Amino acid sequence: MNRKICKVEIERLRRFIPERDHFETRTQKLISLVDRLDEEALSSEVKIFKAFADINRLKIVKLLKEGELCVCELTVALDNSQSTVSHHLSILKNAGVIKERKEGKWSYFRLSDGAVIGLLNQAKLLMEE
Repeated sequence: MNRKICKVEIERLRRFIPERDHFETRTQKLISLVDRLDEEALSSEVKIFKAFADINRLKIVKLLKEGELCVCELTVALDNSQSTVSHHLSILKNAGVIKERKEGKWSYFRLSDGAVIGLLNQAKLLMEE
């Protein structure tokens, strides 16, 4: 459910924008912006960003950028226990960042799509600015 701006909050805004026409324009724009916020989509986006917010998960994503790897390969690459790597893989999978393919008792992981690589590239660009 989207949050609505109440009259009391709008009146508080009037203190910061005393000129009437400017206040009306800015208020309408703000109401429109808030109305377009999609709480469900925001929650999904938070889940994705939280998945990237751990160094081990970020390492996994960067390793998977080069192609599919099994849990045992990721365990060696990260120098972590299988249970720790599996935990991180579960978070990434639940966020939709990676996909899993099972082959017998083996589990192989890959990035979900090119958007994940695009997100990593954007992060790199932001760091360079």
